[in-house]
Amino acid sequence: MRLPDWLIYTLVALAVLGASLSRERAAAPPAPPPPDELEGALLGPVTPFDPTVIVDAPDTPFQPSSGTAFSIASDGRWLTARHVVEGCRQPALVVGGGRAIAADVRLAPRADIALLITQGGPPALPVAASIPLREGQRGFHPGYPQGRPGEVTTRLLGRETLKVRGRGARDEPVLAWAEVGRTEGLRGTLGGLSGAPTLDRQGRMVAITLAEAPRRGRVYTTAPDTLVLAIRGEQRPDEPVTGRAVTIDNYGLVADDLRRELRVAQVVCLST
Repeated sequence: MRLPDWLIYTLVALAVLGASLSRERAAAPPAPPPPDELEGALLGPVTPFDPTVIVDAPDTPFQPSSGTAFSIASDGRWLTARHVVEGCRQPALVVGGGRAIAADVRLAPRADIALLITQGGPPALPVAASIPLREGQRGFHPGYPQGRPGEVTTRLLGRETLKVRGRGARDEPVLAWAEVGRTEGLRGTLGGLSGAPTLDRQGRMVAITLAEAPRRGRVYTTAPDTLVLAIRGEQRPDEPVTGRAVTIDNYGLVADDLRRELRVAQVVCLST
């Protein structure tokens, strides 16, 4: 006796349904945000063929200047660029109201990085110095260009080698970024932005801002290779950190909040 077709189809459907219900259910995590349309290949390792940028360091005595620093530990650990504080007897962090807090300094031996130490500090920025970077990804640089609050946004171009001649001569791997936007009304030099964090779209610090090439429209930052070595162990794994998503529409507001909370602060030299 031949079974009716509808009965055969019903039995097959019930068998498939039973098999699917018996499987383990494991919900996948939410998908990550889509990559930026301009992001490209992962940034490769340092090579001898990276383009070279030559910088002449003056042999004259240290001249007081200002820069930017940011918190990486709430017990009083800050990062800035080494050249901002090198030669300064008493660097300090401006906290507003005409007041500044003196800081001790530890200079990285082979990189343009300095650690500032104070007695306590604000909440730390998330440090993601070893995450993979992609060519074309966007960076955000909040700080104090020209000694005033301001910020810049950039696109990652790739690796270069900074060849410093004169005082502190060295070859240092860096990242080159193309400037694509800045604070409205900010014109001219970005001097004073040195030491600022370079944030990714999740608000994580991925590099330290070091210098600019105005004619080329470029901003230079630390490379992961030197940054990871210079700050190893300075931010504990259990450090309470908070990051805020950053976009081209809100990066000015995010920068204002970071400065208001003193998570990004101005660095000055009180004496030489």
